[in-house]
Amino acid sequence: MRKIEEIYWLRAYGCIAVFLFHLLDHVNQRLDNVATDLMRIPLVLGTPIFLFIAVFVFAVRYDKSVPEGFLAQRVKYVMVPYFVYGFIYSTAEWVRLEASDEPVGLVANAIEYYVYAGWHGYFLIIAMQFYVAYWLFTRWQLWRLNPVPWLWGACIISMGYWGLADWFDVDLPGYLLWIAPLGWIYVFFLALVLVRYYPLTSESVLLAHPAWMQQMARPLWLGLLVALIIAATFAGWLAFSSKEVWVIPFFVLFTLCAMRYLAGRPAPLWVRHVNAYSFGIYLAHPMFFVLTDLAVEPLSLPIGLYALLLMVVGVVGSVGLNKLANTTTAGAMLFGKQLKVSH
Repeated sequence: MRKIEEIYWLRAYGCIAVFLFHLLDHVNQRLDNVATDLMRIPLVLGTPIFLFIAVFVFAVRYDKSVPEGFLAQRVKYVMVPYFVYGFIYSTAEWVRLEASDEPVGLVANAIEYYVYAGWHGYFLIIAMQFYVAYWLFTRWQLWRLNPVPWLWGACIISMGYWGLADWFDVDLPGYLLWIAPLGWIYVFFLALVLVRYYPLTSESVLLAHPAWMQQMARPLWLGLLVALIIAATFAGWLAFSSKEVWVIPFFVLFTLCAMRYLAGRPAPLWVRHVNAYSFGIYLAHPMFFVLTDLAVEPLSLPIGLYALLLMVVGVVGSVGLNKLANTTTAGAMLFGKQLKVSH
């Protein structure tokens, strides 16, 4: 089986996108205009990219059956960091609120973070649901069904879910609205479709893909959609997050295009390094952003220098913590396992 170089590229892109999206959250407190909105357009794909990779990799690796202990292993390396980092972030927020005019109880704050997934680790809850879904997919032998019609149905359901939630201004505690699987099932089925037509030999990708997939993978369609998104941004019509209706066709076209044109393109060393530390960067970078804010708050730094400082501290701190944690098996389980990437 040949190496899937596309996944290295996509994982690096997803990691950088999430990192920069959260960095812009801090920058927007000082500067918020159309330019920063435009910068967010390519960054909204970060979360769905990580979810796509989670399903795609396991579908390629395990195909029609998963090994014994599959779910237990996922709980070990996904949900344990969820609770560890959830404790860190929830405790820090509780301490911050205690010193403010709006204190909150320790238990109520913990429920907000742990039960309602009210922090960026909500992604881990969605991923865990996908792991269970793939376990059921193999257990019930659903691979016998053609996933293509399911993909189109899932896109409609996910677009309807986010659209109706916005239309009716649904407001649930924490990120409960975000972790519901209806909003993400299009990613699950897109991964299954691409795995179904993915050549695991060195043969051409174009020979494996059906005509409709080759057509949708053309950069022309992605370019036209991006042009529409940019126009809508200038008109002030869009909100920018991965939980928007317009993100779904954007992600589908982007992924089809990326998987086609990145096929077999060797990922350089820097991409592989980002892959290795991607999980640790995802989990830890907001913590280092906050520490940076605390350090520079008394200063009046230019916006460019402030953003650069956030970037440097966020990357160095997250990678350093992940390297330190992965010196032991227990540390890797608690703070995020470093991925083994061949060079």
